[in-house]
Amino acid sequence: MTDPVTGPFAARPLPRAFFDRPVLNLAPLLLGCVLVGRGVGLRITEVEAYVGSQDPGSHAYRGRSARNATMFGPPGHLYVYRHMGLHSCMNIVADAEGTATGCLIRAGEIVAGRDLAFERRRAAGVCRSERDLARGPGRATVACGVSFADDGLDLCTPVDDPAIDGFHLIGRLDPRDLTGGESAGAAPLLPHPRLAVGPRIGLREEASHPELFPWRFRIAGDPTVSGPGALNR
Repeated sequence: MTDPVTGPFAARPLPRAFFDRPVLNLAPLLLGCVLVGRGVGLRITEVEAYVGSQDPGSHAYRGRSARNATMFGPPGHLYVYRHMGLHSCMNIVADAEGTATGCLIRAGEIVAGRDLAFERRRAAGVCRSERDLARGPGRATVACGVSFADDGLDLCTPVDDPAIDGFHLIGRLDPRDLTGGESAGAAPLLPHPRLAVGPRIGLREEASHPELFPWRFRIAGDPTVSGPGALNR
């Protein structure tokens, strides 16, 4: 078990009420928030929203299964799944229990525990720069030490107790991420000040139509955002 992250990253976790809102409202609020645990802090710079039974790109589109059961549970939990058997991806469950919506964490900046994140990434493959530590959903889970075994983990439990091996989410800390009147570490009140939106990446055409599903949210100009440059202009 790694030591808990200290300093400003040891702030109280955001309450469950923060996650209990429609996923398309939650997604832009997540940008700039920090996922804390297992010795690292991940500043979220890119997410994708998935809208349950209304969304052909969602794992919940065809109903509940053993694989996606966490999505149907209460908000504020991690839904972790294996992608093509190669790596895991993590999502934050949103809205009321039963709606089966969530946000995929596509990318972020490691703002605490960089040495540990490098160690994890290099043990799993090649990582040459800080920019690439968590630039992409698979890289983010590896850098944070998240695995498929973490499916269902509660983000609303404080992890300052060394006996708790988990994660929590805190509000924005970086001054670049704060909106007017927002306090560092508190629940965000407004979408990120440099919010950019666009189509989701890596899905079949029916789920990535730019007009029907502009559900990829990112911090414009942030170097850790993933995907081809043409989609980030």
